[in-house]
Amino acid sequence: MIYESGEAWRQATSRRVLLFGMSGLGKTHLASMLREAGDWFHYSIDYRIGTRYMGEYIADNFKREAMKVPFLRELLISDSVYIASNITFENLAPLSTYMGKPGSPSRGGLPFEEYCKRQDQHRRAEIAALLDTRHFMERAQDIYGIAHFVCDSGGSICEVVDPEDPEDPVLTALARELLLVWIEGSEAHTAELVRRFDRAPKPMYYQPEFLEKAWIAYRVEKGLEAEEVNPDDFIRWTYARALAHRQPRYAAMARRGVTVSAEEVAGVGSPEDFTALIARAIDRAIDRASKNGEA
Repeated sequence: MIYESGEAWRQATSRRVLLFGMSGLGKTHLASMLREAGDWFHYSIDYRIGTRYMGEYIADNFKREAMKVPFLRELLISDSVYIASNITFENLAPLSTYMGKPGSPSRGGLPFEEYCKRQDQHRRAEIAALLDTRHFMERAQDIYGIAHFVCDSGGSICEVVDPEDPEDPVLTALARELLLVWIEGSEAHTAELVRRFDRAPKPMYYQPEFLEKAWIAYRVEKGLEAEEVNPDDFIRWTYARALAHRQPRYAAMARRGVTVSAEEVAGVGSPEDFTALIARAIDRAIDRASKNGEA
């Protein structure tokens, strides 16, 4: 860890953290709260993906749909209208819409090959956005004079790195510059996330090997051809399995940093609360390592 103790973190003139964990447990809420306090820079990985690295894909997808409408087609061809996404930290719908869901085209699904292509685009974009973190840390200081930095990572960070590889280039680069903070959910949180997702299923990024196995297993279980798959039903079926797949990967990442519970995060109402929470987490991690003979 880049902070030797909870007290070292408290006294640091530059506090730098990367928040990771399942979507819906408070990463963006925490980062936004810190940003709004005025002395923290908020770097959103998903926002960076949707603007810098996948913005053109997203806009072209809008244009492709607009070209199907004769009225808009003429305006586009004559360069009379401008089409772009309006992604914000809180609204990533344009990115999710582009990622899509595999299955029957008549139900809004994508052919599996096209879906996999977009998944790969996201993987490459996410890695690039993560490696941009240092650049934004320097920007925050050089342009805005903001020393404290929070990187709000996407839920799929554990899918684009190898948490078990001590020399994974992305994790090594991140851990060198920031304190990795896992927001760990309980079984109750997981159940609630599954219920929430079931009500409104959203596109996700999956590790390629996991996705391929899930796609085959789902169709075998349901007895369906690819073009018969209900896109929403497939991603509902896959979601809980994806959360279970990610849990040990998050835990392995957390060995490079600290862990806080979602319950602890729910009690954070100010930057001072956050500072105290992370200080306690650092001291817990140091104590645990000492007991295990790791330090």
